[in-house]
Amino acid sequence: MIYPENSVDKLGFTEVKELIKAHCLSIMGQQMVDRIQVMSNFDQIRKFLYQANEFKSILQSDTVLPINHFYDLKALAAKIRIEGTFLSEEEFFQAQVSLSTVFAVIGYFNEREGLYPNLEALFEHLPIEKAIIKKIDAVIDAKGKIRPNASRELMDITAGISKAEQEARKKIDQIFKSATASGWTADGSLTIRDGRLCIPILAENKRKVKGFIHDESASGQTVYLEPEEVFTLNNQVRDLEFERRREIIKILTALTDELRPYAPLLLSYHSLLTKLDFVRAKALFAIDIEAEMPVVSNEGSIKLINARHPLLTLSFKKEKKTVVPLNVTIDEGTRIVVVSGPNAGGKSVCMKTVGLLQMMVQAGLLIPADEHSTVGTFKQIFADIGDDQSIESDLSTYSAHLSKMKHFVEQANGKTLILIDEFGTGTDPQFGGPIAEAVLESLNHKKVRGMVTTHYSNLKIFASNAEGIENASMLFDNVQMKPLYILEVGKPGSSYAFEIAQKIGLPQNVLNLAKNKVGFTQKKVDTLLVDLEREKKEIFDTKTSLDKQQRRVNQLLAENEELKGFLEENKRALMREAKQEAQNIILNANKLVENTISGIKSSQADKETTRKLRENLNQELQKHTVKPVVAKPAANAESEELKPGDWVKLVDSETTGQVIEIAKDNVIIAIGDLRTVAKKKRVQKISRKEVPKDIRKIYSSHTSDVASFSPEIDVRGMRGEDAVHAIEKLFDRALMMGVGSLKILHGKGDGILRKLIRDYLKKYDQVGRMEDEHADRGGSGITYVYLK
Repeated sequence: MIYPENSVDKLGFTEVKELIKAHCLSIMGQQMVDRIQVMSNFDQIRKFLYQANEFKSILQSDTVLPINHFYDLKALAAKIRIEGTFLSEEEFFQAQVSLSTVFAVIGYFNEREGLYPNLEALFEHLPIEKAIIKKIDAVIDAKGKIRPNASRELMDITAGISKAEQEARKKIDQIFKSATASGWTADGSLTIRDGRLCIPILAENKRKVKGFIHDESASGQTVYLEPEEVFTLNNQVRDLEFERRREIIKILTALTDELRPYAPLLLSYHSLLTKLDFVRAKALFAIDIEAEMPVVSNEGSIKLINARHPLLTLSFKKEKKTVVPLNVTIDEGTRIVVVSGPNAGGKSVCMKTVGLLQMMVQAGLLIPADEHSTVGTFKQIFADIGDDQSIESDLSTYSAHLSKMKHFVEQANGKTLILIDEFGTGTDPQFGGPIAEAVLESLNHKKVRGMVTTHYSNLKIFASNAEGIENASMLFDNVQMKPLYILEVGKPGSSYAFEIAQKIGLPQNVLNLAKNKVGFTQKKVDTLLVDLEREKKEIFDTKTSLDKQQRRVNQLLAENEELKGFLEENKRALMREAKQEAQNIILNANKLVENTISGIKSSQADKETTRKLRENLNQELQKHTVKPVVAKPAANAESEELKPGDWVKLVDSETTGQVIEIAKDNVIIAIGDLRTVAKKKRVQKISRKEVPKDIRKIYSSHTSDVASFSPEIDVRGMRGEDAVHAIEKLFDRALMMGVGSLKILHGKGDGILRKLIRDYLKKYDQVGRMEDEHADRGGSGITYVYLK
């Protein structure tokens, strides 16, 4: 299907596979990536694409999939199948955690039934046999060690070992104390020699204590002696340990026998884990290159919208550059695109982008292109890229090209995609051009699809007249003499040979001599192409500028409509509040009048009581009397100019706060731990004495918190979860206090902790950017986090 086979290397597909392998959690997943091939089965391609796209959605939008441990269950199942063998504690632990992952994943998708149908199909009809893990759990603990109560015999043996060790320790302690009191021991404490607990005895006293000498010091002044009374107890411990080992083997053998019937099911679980690791790696790579799932067609057509070369995208991302997107269509009307233009103008990258993205899609990989792009399915992909001369086959560069052309012409059909770089080069242009034209005509008759790059004028002319073939050129700024890397379909491009030679500094007399040697017709055609390209560039720039202005106008109109709606809604809300307040005032006034009348009647017109009731009525009425607002003169407004640190009160409430910052007509106010923005005309400056004491106390304590806050944290040596938790607390305080940046010391190591911390912080919109410390001051071992 792919011809020649090294095309996968030349187009960059092999490098893409290596980048995907780097995301795998297991060797099994990496092996599956190695087996990725370009497929032609349409249904299979769609299935793999949907799986990768669904996993990408999980990684970007859903909670974390519980994939924690991946071990080779296939190898364990193969060992279990053999009668008489048994798995070790470590192997049972691997099976235990791998099965826990399997069941957690299945539970995860069962909770989201129907949401990820293509991923759910991976374990469709797969039985959940939790009896396996229950059997293992009864024997192996969470740390991968055999449980002391795995059997009654093991419990008794373990208890016997513990008892014997205690007796031996008690006995040797007594002897050691006695020997020390007699002055027979050397300085130091009990020590282990040959796995036995010994007493350090001075050499001259070694015969005063009965026992067995296991070692002596380098100077010979101290011997390490195991007392005779302890020797028997230690031997007993050793015998019990041997017995315990035999019992453990017996338990593990029995457990292995119990799991032997489940060996085929373990293989199925192994397959699920491998596929999940494989799809996860593809999804992570898709996120790296900002890939999407295109529309997939069973026809031999391509429509790429804003496509980018994935390897170039990753390279440019490191350099903080952007790739110029590619837009190209290859279909029944435009079967072959002939791309021309100057050297280093992007022709080959353009063609390789088309070829690599086609291979990626047919291998079930998402591509860095707009999701509305359409990618067809081809039975064959033929590529002629680079120099394939061979000493062994006695082939020159041109002979190698011709050998490929022979295969192309004989084997190509309407479901073939051809990619030819520098078509016709390698021999005398007088003959190479016509041969290339003949090959192109033959391929066109076979209705093949593809893209070729060339400098030959005869191919440009042929493409302009032949049905199904379209000229295209890489745009070039012939004023600044630099490529723009934009593909324009519809016209051929000049090679800008004389212009580039002039910019490089080739002597003018040499250029003039060269121009005289070029035929008049050829020179006229090339000049027309240059002029046409210049005019097209001017039109393109003008159109771009107009589009930009139109977008700005549309944005301003939308903002104006939004603001208008906002003002109308506020107006209606204020009217409703005013009406409600007026109703409340009237209601309260009526109640007050009725209460006053009732009071006068009940006091039987007592003058003093009547006077007090009338005064109370007048006071209440004056509270709700609307006083005219007198605008302050401008001079007074200037004297009341706000500045950071001033205390203010919102005019429409009793809320009190302190000014943090002034931005044009807006004031940023701190109200406790909160921040709010208000218009200057909505705040009234007040003195510090007018601020309630409890509020001043809150602000003073808040100020001390800010003063004691340090925007630096050291998480070196911490576990990943603990480090993230500590950084999360620091991050929350920094946001609350308006801190601009944080400094995180995590060390270099293998870069795992650094990646974990950065991936965690990326999910916060408040994080503007992250960067390493200067190389002289810690480099990648320190991360600076800049907050928006």
